[in-house]
Amino acid sequence: MSRSEQIAKLLKSLTSSSPDVEAAAIVDNDGLMISAALPSDVEDDRVAAMSAALLGMSDRIVSELGRGLFELVMIRGSDGYTILVRCGPDAVLSVLAARSAKLGLIFLDATRSAKEIARQIS
Repeated sequence: MSRSEQIAKLLKSLTSSSPDVEAAAIVDNDGLMISAALPSDVEDDRVAAMSAALLGMSDRIVSELGRGLFELVMIRGSDGYTILVRCGPDAVLSVLAARSAKLGLIFLDATRSAKEIARQIS
């Protein structure tokens, strides 16, 4: 199985293991989509660009405020959550979760997936 197939399988597993995870994508630091498990009504390019923008801002915030290295950021909207988890130095896992999501489980699953994805990418 190729590296890209293994990464796609990890994303599929993440989205299918929890009904609260609606979508997931891996985006590099420049906003290029590496792999995605997104519904048809979600634009890959839009997710990639916004994830990279949020990643850049998050990296800068933790750096400027002396909080170490960026690991995770969560945005709560009225209809759900967007969660970014660092996948090594070159990529980020972007997860879209339902409003009713059990965040502790989502954080655990996303963090585990991000670690495995980081191993696959490097």
